[in-house]
Amino acid sequence: MENKRIATKVGLFVFIGLALAALLVVQFSKGTSLFHGTYELRLHTANVGGLKPRAGVLLAGVQVGTVSDIQLSQDDKSVTVFLKIYKRYEIYSDARFVIEQAGFLGDPYVSVIAVSNQVPKLTNGEVVVCQEPFNLQEVARSAAGFIQRVDVIAKKLDASVNEMQRVVLNAQTMTNFSVTVDNMRTFSEEALGSVSQINQLIATNGTQVSMAVSNVLLFSSDLMRLSETANGLMDTNKPHITAAVKNIETSTEILTNLMTQLQSGKGLAGSILQNQEMATNVQTIANNLAVASSNLNRLGLWGFLWHKEKEPRNKK
Repeated sequence: MENKRIATKVGLFVFIGLALAALLVVQFSKGTSLFHGTYELRLHTANVGGLKPRAGVLLAGVQVGTVSDIQLSQDDKSVTVFLKIYKRYEIYSDARFVIEQAGFLGDPYVSVIAVSNQVPKLTNGEVVVCQEPFNLQEVARSAAGFIQRVDVIAKKLDASVNEMQRVVLNAQTMTNFSVTVDNMRTFSEEALGSVSQINQLIATNGTQVSMAVSNVLLFSSDLMRLSETANGLMDTNKPHITAAVKNIETSTEILTNLMTQLQSGKGLAGSILQNQEMATNVQTIANNLAVASSNLNRLGLWGFLWHKEKEPRNKK
């Protein structure tokens, strides 16, 4: 009987110890507590990047909750993360939720980034958008593709350099380059000789060159004064020049009208030119005037007025 009582006490002690141990494990496992009130938030994201239930939720580095569950959406294109936030922590609706990683290879967690805290607070059951984590594998794949493209470009550059060396640095090209250098040296020597001759010519004929330059300067000065004088005359007589040009334009217009009238047969001159009979009469009048002027010069005025034709002699 005594042994049975001792066994009962030992069993009760062990049970209480295990219960306390379980409570301690629950209390200290990633901040989960049975004595803190919580409210639920739901995060929508395209990828959780290895985030697991019971992961921490940190606000400014302080744990404010835990990840209670992770579920794949019905369309299999997004994930819903369920958070348990301690009631003593208030999160505003403009806060950003980002899945981050503790260190380079540490455990992922949900980071809450406060913004202005001037908007309403999030309440139980609200749904917010979460930024997906940094995908190191995707970056590695992109870097691998970039490295491959760089390798291809390097190979093409190497091939281009080899082709350039083959085309440019061959025997014929080097020979042509050597000939070109020789020609340039010869040309430079001839140019130096020409410059020396020009310098010698200038030194020998320095007086004549100075006089020629002085004459050119004097001529340019006189030409400048002549130009200024012409400009002054143009400015002074501008009204007269304008009137003369206008008169010339008027005369040209009148002459053009006269020529048009002559060609169309208008006026006396036009009628004479267009009418052949009138032109013949004018020609006859001109001939008679020529005969009359000739007789006037030969006989005088009175002889011309009283002149009688000689009667023809009768034939015997």
